Amino acid sequence: MASPGALSPEDRDAALSAMVGLSGESELDVLVVGGGVVGAGVALDAVTRGLSTGLVEQRDLASGTSSRSSKLVHGGLRYLEMLDFALVKEALEERGLLLTRLAPHLVRPVPFLYPLTHRIWERPYVGSGLMLYDGMATLGPLLSGTGGMGMPRHRHLTRKGVSRIAPDFRTDQITGAIQYYDAQVDDARLVMTIARTAARHGAHIATRVRVTGFLREGDRVVGVRAVDLEHPDSAELQIRARVVVNAAGVWTDEIQEMVGGRGALHVQASKGVHIVVPRDRIRSDSGFIVRTEKSVLFVIPWGRHWIIGTTDTPWDLDLAHPAATRTDIDYVLAHVNAILKEPLDHEDVEGVWAGLRPLLVGESEQTAKLSREHTVVTPVPGLVMIAGGKLTTYRVMAKDAVDAAAHTLRTLGPEPRESITDRVRLLGADGYETRSNQRVLLARRSGLHVGRIDHLLGRYGGLVDEVLDLIASRRQLALPLEGADDYLAAEVVYAVSHEGARHLDDVLSRRTRISIETFDRGVTAAPSVARLMAGELGWDQDEIDKQVSWWMHRTEAERLSQSMVTDAEADRARLEVTDLV
Repeated sequence: MASPGALSPEDRDAALSAMVGLSGESELDVLVVGGGVVGAGVALDAVTRGLSTGLVEQRDLASGTSSRSSKLVHGGLRYLEMLDFALVKEALEERGLLLTRLAPHLVRPVPFLYPLTHRIWERPYVGSGLMLYDGMATLGPLLSGTGGMGMPRHRHLTRKGVSRIAPDFRTDQITGAIQYYDAQVDDARLVMTIARTAARHGAHIATRVRVTGFLREGDRVVGVRAVDLEHPDSAELQIRARVVVNAAGVWTDEIQEMVGGRGALHVQASKGVHIVVPRDRIRSDSGFIVRTEKSVLFVIPWGRHWIIGTTDTPWDLDLAHPAATRTDIDYVLAHVNAILKEPLDHEDVEGVWAGLRPLLVGESEQTAKLSREHTVVTPVPGLVMIAGGKLTTYRVMAKDAVDAAAHTLRTLGPEPRESITDRVRLLGADGYETRSNQRVLLARRSGLHVGRIDHLLGRYGGLVDEVLDLIASRRQLALPLEGADDYLAAEVVYAVSHEGARHLDDVLSRRTRISIETFDRGVTAAPSVARLMAGELGWDQDEIDKQVSWWMHRTEAERLSQSMVTDAEADRARLEVTDLV
C-alpha cells in the first residue's frame, strides 16, 4: 500500500476524479495550472492554509524550467552589486530555511572560489561584499525566527592556497581568491517532493493533463476545461474552482491569451545552457566562478561530475524543447578553459541541457509587483497569474500568489488563514538526521554498502525506509542499473509507485539524472528501466519497445541539435522527435 503523499498511478486517477467532482467535491477553492516549482509551491501553500486544492500539469512535474536550472539555492551575489539588499536578504532567508528546516535532506552547502585578479582594490571590495552576504545570511534568519545560516563563512586565500584546493586552476593570472558558500539541490527532486508534500496534506495532483480553455460565468473565471493526455479519446474534463492560479512559467502568455487577459503580463524566454563533465577532468575540492563579459559562469561540483553554466540568450522557438547549439557549448568551454591548466573539449562533455527562464519584460497598470524577481496579477476575476522569480524563492512566490487568491476567496467564503509553509517540512525531512546517524546500521540490515545508503539518504531522506522495504521484499531491486550503476533498480520502481513517473523520460531525465550523468545519455540503461517500469504500469512488450525506441530517437535528435550552429537549426533538429504524449 502506498504511503500518504504518494503519487502512484492510482493516486493520479483518484485526484482527477476528485477534481472533476466524481468523488463528492463539486468545486475546489484553488486550482493550480503548472507543475513546476512555483506551481507545486502554490499547491502546498494553499492546501496547508485549509483550502481545497488541485494541480494539473500538461507534462511531468518539473518538466520545464524547474528541472533545467543551475541547481543552486543561493542569495544572488550579483544583486549585492546592484544594491538590491532586500532581494538578497529574502533569498538568503529562504536558503537558510531550506538548508536547516524545510529540506535538509535535499539541499546542501557547496563551496565556491571567487578568483581575484586586481592586486589592490578587489580583495577588500569583494571581501566586504561577502562579509555582508554572510552577515545577512546569519542576522536575517535570526531576527525573523526562520533559522540560522546553516553553512561556513567565507575565507580569504592566497594563490598558493588556491593551488592546494584547486590544482587544475590557473593561478598565473590571479592574486588569490575568496572561498564562500552557497547551496545546491536537485531541482526536479525538490519540485516532486513539494508536490508530494502537498498531496500528503490533501492536494489533488494530476500530471499529463492539458488545460484547453477556461470556464466562465460572466467576467469571472470559475474553472478550466482540460484533456487527459493519457486517455486522449476520453471526454473533455471540467474542473471548477473558486480561483485558478496560473503558474505556467514560459507558457504564461499562451494561458493569458486563452483567457483573454488584457496583456497584464508578458514573459520573454531566455535560454540558459549547461554542460556536464566528469569530476576527474578538473582537480578541485571546490566549485568556482568565472567572470564573463555579461555575467558569471558557475563550475559546480555534482557528485562524480561538474556542472558548468550558464548562457543567457533570447529564445522564441519551441518552449517545450529548448535546444543547445554547438555555439552555446563552445561559449561555455571557452570561458571555463580560460582558467584551467588542462582545457576541456567536446569529447569531455557527458551531458548538456538547455532551460528557459521566464523573464518579465512588460507590465500593465494592473500589476502588483511584489519584488524585482516575480510579479502577481489578477487580469480577470477568479484568475491569478504569477511569473518571474527563481528557484530559491519559490516559497515566497507561492505565498504571494495565494495571498492574491485570498482577496477573491474572502468574498466567497471564510477568510483564508495565513501561510505556514515556513514551518511545513517537506517529505523526507523528518527522520533524516536520525537515519543519517544510523547509516551503518541501515547498511548492515539491508546488505547494501554504506555509500549506497548515503546516496539514498541524499535523495529520499527519512523516506529511505520505503525504498529499503522495497528491496527487502524484492531482493533483485538491490541491483544497480545496467549502464547507470549510481542508481538501484528499486529507485525506478519507487519513482513509479510513489513519485508520479509515468514514462521513460520521467525516470531518466527527472527522477534520476541518468540522461546527463552518463556518456550515452541513458541509452544503455533505457531497456532495463523500461522493463522495471512495465511491471508497475502494466506495459506489454510493444509499449516497452515503443518507450525505448522513442528514447533512442530523442537522444539522437538532441545530439544532432547540439552539433548545429544556430538556434533555428538546432530547434528543427530537436523537433524531429515529438513527445510520446
